[in-house]
Amino acid sequence: MPHLPARRLPVRPRPPLTGLVCVAAAACLLSGCSGGAAGPQPSGPPPASRTSPAPAGHASGPVVLDERARGTTVRVTTGTLVEVHLHSTYWSTPAGSDPRVLAPSGGGTTPTGTCPPGRGCGVSSGRFTARRPGTAHITARRTSCGEAMRCSPGQERYEVTVTVTP
Repeated sequence: MPHLPARRLPVRPRPPLTGLVCVAAAACLLSGCSGGAAGPQPSGPPPASRTSPAPAGHASGPVVLDERARGTTVRVTTGTLVEVHLHSTYWSTPAGSDPRVLAPSGGGTTPTGTCPPGRGCGVSSGRFTARRPGTAHITARRTSCGEAMRCSPGQERYEVTVTVTP
């Protein structure tokens, strides 16, 4: 049997690993994932049952706010129930700035079922009742945006302005 020379296959160059890690980290930061080992994170919170009206809007029924309401002003009438649902257990319990305007009526952090470490699965919520005309702020904070991942500027604070009218 004659000896045949070894056949060389073309080799495709692979991108350097550091480039892939940088691309993956950037995609993770943009999508809000936490870096957990259980797969990709959803790119945003689940839809709220009822989100706040536009900043110039006026609501009189129950109002449910989430991450999408950050930085807005919501107008409600006295007696309106305002709920805030932040979709991560890394958030502190939402707090109001003036209990005479927005009286706290419950809240806390509720983990969701089985959750891999570092994912922050669950909801941090706060409930408030609009008591009298005025303006109050609802705020929450977090320092971690995932397992061993500090929040970048702008991700660590949640604030909504609530204006109560008669």
